[in-house]
Amino acid sequence: MKLTFNKTYFLFFTILFLIETLIALFIKDGFIRHTFGDYLVVIMLYCFFKTILKTKPIYIAIVVLLTAFTIEFLQLTNLLELLHLENSTTAKLILGNTFHISDYIAYSLGIITVLIIDYKNKQL
Repeated sequence: MKLTFNKTYFLFFTILFLIETLIALFIKDGFIRHTFGDYLVVIMLYCFFKTILKTKPIYIAIVVLLTAFTIEFLQLTNLLELLHLENSTTAKLILGNTFHISDYIAYSLGIITVLIIDYKNKQL
């Protein structure tokens, strides 16, 4: 693993961050907010790590997926209350506050998507 700066992944990260911000600001419920946003967030995190790290895609994918799964699982607890962040909009956006098993599917599909794209781009 090497520290690096990848302009392409930074561009993708930036675009996805802007999309996620727009979703958070303007879409309050429904498929786009609750499912597609979760799908995109793991892709965004993957792109962030690929911006600064040069390593095998599977390693980054595993770390991002485990992080997303852990945060989702912690939503079963009263973590925000324990951290005294229950009134923080930012904390609720980052950590979430409602557990949904379907989010695991969205996270998994997002990681599968980036791995397929990375694999196909290595073949060209």
